[in-house]
Amino acid sequence: MLKKVLAVAAIVAIMGVPAFAAEGEAGKTPSSNMLGLALGIGLAVAAFGGAISQSNAIAKAVDAVARQPEAGARIQGMMIIGLALIETLVIYMLLICFMWGGKIV
Repeated sequence: MLKKVLAVAAIVAIMGVPAFAAEGEAGKTPSSNMLGLALGIGLAVAAFGGAISQSNAIAKAVDAVARQPEAGARIQGMMIIGLALIETLVIYMLLICFMWGGKIV
């Protein structure tokens, strides 16, 4: 698991290098470069965390249904509500990227 996390962190770091290499243009502040980098990394972390959380929730729900099949409908309902709440966090980050993305010149 640690190897996967380090690999994802390395990929995100490598993809963010061009933001640091941009030269100052007229009207473009260095803070806008940092904003773009922060939005990209934030969305990547939110999507990665949401995917990991959803896979764990589904695995636990399948395990619970395998142990107690008669409670399958109740477990499925709770799992769907949990998945919707997890996905909402990723959608919030996407909305933040859309709102702040217009600030990048």
